[in-house]
Amino acid sequence: MRILIISTFFVVFPRLILSQAESNDLQLNTITTALPFMAITPDSRAGGMGEAGTALSPSSTSVYWNTAGLSFAEKNSELSLSYTPWLRQLTNDMHLSYLSGYLRVNKKHAIGGALRFFSLGEITFTDASGNVLRNDKPSEFEITGAYAFKLSDKFSIGVNGKFAYSNLTGGLTVAGVMTKPGKVGAADLSMTYFNDRVKIGRNNATYTFATTINNIGNKVAYSVLAKRDFIPMNLKIGNALTLKYDSYNTITYALDIQRLLVPTPAFYDNINGQVTMLSGRSGDVGVINGMLQSFYDAPGVVAKDENGDYIQNNDGTYQIVKGSRFKEELSEINIAAGAEWWYNETFAIRSGVFYESRNKGNRQYLNLGASLKYNMFGIDFSYLASLNGRQNPLANTLRFTLRLYLGDKPVKSSDV
Repeated sequence: MRILIISTFFVVFPRLILSQAESNDLQLNTITTALPFMAITPDSRAGGMGEAGTALSPSSTSVYWNTAGLSFAEKNSELSLSYTPWLRQLTNDMHLSYLSGYLRVNKKHAIGGALRFFSLGEITFTDASGNVLRNDKPSEFEITGAYAFKLSDKFSIGVNGKFAYSNLTGGLTVAGVMTKPGKVGAADLSMTYFNDRVKIGRNNATYTFATTINNIGNKVAYSVLAKRDFIPMNLKIGNALTLKYDSYNTITYALDIQRLLVPTPAFYDNINGQVTMLSGRSGDVGVINGMLQSFYDAPGVVAKDENGDYIQNNDGTYQIVKGSRFKEELSEINIAAGAEWWYNETFAIRSGVFYESRNKGNRQYLNLGASLKYNMFGIDFSYLASLNGRQNPLANTLRFTLRLYLGDKPVKSSDV
C-alpha cells in the first residue's frame, strides 16, 4: 500500500505544480514539423508512464528512446512488436506499428534496429470543385540502425542512423504542381550514465541519467515549389530511479524534460497593407542553425498601447512585453513523469502524466499501463486519458506491445 501511495503522489504532484505555472499572457504559437510520425511514442511501457522513457531500463524499444542504454541491458537480446490505433476520436483506420530489437555483441558493443510504419488510412482526394479524383491510402515508414558503445562501467554512448519515407499524396498534381514523397536521412545521438550500486536507506537502487538528440536530419518538401520544413528534431533529458524493496517488489520513478529543436514561428501582422515580421526570427535557416536558434528565437508578445496599436521603438523595431520571450521559451519545454511497480519480475502496473503548455499544443494527459511477463514472453498495455476533455483527438489512445526475450543474462555492467 505504501508503494502505491508514493507512486500516486509522484505522478500527480508534477501535474499540480505545472498547472499553477501555466502562462495565460502568451499567444498561441504552436511549432509544427514535417513527418511528425517520427516523434510518436511507439511502445506501451513508456506510453504508460507519461512518455517518460529516456532513462528507463533498456529494452528493444530503447532504439527509439535511448540507444546508449542498450549497453546496460540485462538480456543478450530482445524483439518487440508494438501497435497503436491512432486518433480514434477522429477516424478508425489510422495506426502506427513498430518492430524493434537489439543484440549485445559483447560486454562493450550492442547493435539494434527498428522499423516504424504509419498508415493514414483511406483518403479521398478531390479537386477545387469537390469532384473525386481518386482514393488513396497514404503511409509513412522509417528504418533505423542502432549502435551502442560502453565507455566504462557507468557511461555509454549511442548513435542511430535512419531513413524515413513519407508518401502523403501519391504523386497527385495540385494546382498544376506535381507533388512528391518526402525523404529523410537522419541520426540520433545518445548518452547514458548508469549506476546500479546506489543505496537509498536500506534499499538497493539503480540510478540512470540519459540525454538524447533525435532526428537530426534534412528538411523536407512535398513539391519543387513548396517550402522545406524541419522534421521533429528534439532534445530529451531523462532520469530514472529504481528501488528494490525486497526480493519481490521493485518500483521505478522516471522524469523526462523534452523540447523540440526546431525554430519557433515568428510573429507577423498586417501593417499598412503589408505583412510584416514584428517579432522573432525567420525560420528559413539550415538544420544546425535551426537547432541552435530554437533556444532563443521565441517572439514573445508585442506590446500595444491603450488604443490597441503596436508600440514601435525609435529604431523602427517593435516593443516586446518584458519577460514574454523568456516565458515562451520555457513554455516550449514538455515534462513527462511516471512510476512503475513490478512484482516478482512477472507483473507490473504503471502510471504517468505528460504536460505541454496550452500555448504550444496543449497536450496534457494521464497514462495508465500494465505488463505481464512469462518465461520468454511479455505483453504491455497502456491507455491515455486526456486531461483536456473528450474533444482532444488523442483521448482514449491505446498501445499494445508484445516482447520476446532471447538469450541468457550477460555479465552485469558492474562486473565489466
